[in-house]
Amino acid sequence: MNIILLGPPGAGKGTQARHLVETRGMVQLSTGDMLREAKDSGTDMGNRVAEVMARGDLVTDEIVIGLIREKLHGDTGAGIIFDGFPRTLKQATALKELMDEEGKSLDAVIELRVRDEVLVERIAGRSTCGNCGEVYHDVTKPQPADGKCERCGAADFRRRADDNEESLRNRLMEYYKKTSPLLGYYYAHDLLKRVDGLAEIKVVQASIEAILDA
Repeated sequence: MNIILLGPPGAGKGTQARHLVETRGMVQLSTGDMLREAKDSGTDMGNRVAEVMARGDLVTDEIVIGLIREKLHGDTGAGIIFDGFPRTLKQATALKELMDEEGKSLDAVIELRVRDEVLVERIAGRSTCGNCGEVYHDVTKPQPADGKCERCGAADFRRRADDNEESLRNRLMEYYKKTSPLLGYYYAHDLLKRVDGLAEIKVVQASIEAILDA
């Protein structure tokens, strides 16, 4: 089963993707993770990524699709979770063409719906483990008292410099402008499913599981 998780920054896509990886044996393809991995891989594609990033340029859709193609040729477990891609209609079209070439298809596109005000509150207090990516929050999930990540034991907590209200609202506006056409595209293909991303984590997990089981 192959799915896309859609949702604005802070909607919980990473948390839900990790749950599906752990419980269903799916493979998470996160654009950021793929780029970091490729940059240090020494492969031809990885060298291209490293050159682009060294210049400070944006990685092209062609390169990202190339990285996804490489992943599709490897072990995809019980299915793929696309996290952070596609972000535009052009990327969605390119992904469909690639999946067709590989004899694969998307089974569902799951949108985690949230309210902006809650998102701003959620993200402004967010920090992550620099080693494993576990997410913490000043109010709902404080960093452990011993200063070590409860998941991997590392003591490397980080906050994004742009996790403030003004930057977040700008990022949300950019997300909505780019994503609106995507929602219509996947709705027209009868793939779009919606989940309340503000519910308790386990409730969101159960909602996603129900979609996949159906």
